[in-house]
Amino acid sequence: MSLFSTRVKFLLIGLLMLPFASSPPALSHGSHGGGESELEAGEFDFTPIVTIEAHGGFDTNLEGDPKHYALDGLVGGAFSWGLGNGATLSIEAAVGPSLVWGEAEHFYGKVHVHDHGGHDDHDDHGHDDHHDDHGHDDHHDHDDHGHDDHAHDDHGHSHDTDYKRTDVRGFLQVRYAPNDRLNVALSWNPYYVTQDEDDDIEGLKNELSTKVTWALGDGDVNFALGDGLSDVVDGVFLSVDHRQGWESDGMWVGNYTDPRVGFGFNYDQLNVRIDVGPRFYVPGSYSGLEQRTDFAGEISLSMPVGENANIFAHWQQAYSWEDAPGWGDGWQHHIGTGVSFTF
Repeated sequence: MSLFSTRVKFLLIGLLMLPFASSPPALSHGSHGGGESELEAGEFDFTPIVTIEAHGGFDTNLEGDPKHYALDGLVGGAFSWGLGNGATLSIEAAVGPSLVWGEAEHFYGKVHVHDHGGHDDHDDHGHDDHHDDHGHDDHHDHDDHGHDDHAHDDHGHSHDTDYKRTDVRGFLQVRYAPNDRLNVALSWNPYYVTQDEDDDIEGLKNELSTKVTWALGDGDVNFALGDGLSDVVDGVFLSVDHRQGWESDGMWVGNYTDPRVGFGFNYDQLNVRIDVGPRFYVPGSYSGLEQRTDFAGEISLSMPVGENANIFAHWQQAYSWEDAPGWGDGWQHHIGTGVSFTF
């Protein structure tokens, strides 16, 4: 298939997704599962959403401290149906351009290996960046290994943060909430690299996620209204998120599972969410690395501005104790901020 026809095909997919589009998972700053508002049985709701986000990734545990920056613009909306007895089913999606400086985002734990698994032009150090749960949470399913026809220098990476190109990002999620304390979400986060450049390979990267969130209380905690320590349990939630990632040439990067304990609360109109827990990571066989357990967490903030806008910020961090070829012990960070508009 020619380069032109490939891009046309992806553009058509994006256009088909537009009626379903929505903000990424990183914007879902509620403290627990359940719909945003209760819908009666058979009731239907649709909310168009436009989101603009600037974000960056910082891999301080890797040689050269590789970084990336991006500016995303997503257009879309969310469909929700009332199923009766407080249950809801929703479909959310998003699509739009991603302006890339430095490297594209990549799936957590991706490393570059030297002369392993047939990728003999790779170097000895890696990149590891998580895209979220902005959904992005997030945001992220991308890596950056090369083919034999992609020339590399001695270290394989220049780590420059010059403007590179415009890629295309997508998000699709189906979420079922049987009540206002529990939800199950299935997500697909596609990311299309528009051209070969450095370690990025033209093609479609993929990330699949299954996440279950359970709130221990009703989530209605507002310290500005006089709530105290006795109300804290209402903001506590538990979640388990399992993600799989594939490179744009089809190579399986690996998977990880995040069991988290979190706490969400409001202070007047400011919503705060904090969650932490272990990260059980299984690298792909290409890396030659063993399974390991890291630490991961996220702090999210959001606040309405007027009737139709919401500003947000999030900081995702992960720490690894493992020091291995292609991987170092230390921190990785992903920081983002932006605004979403509903209509």
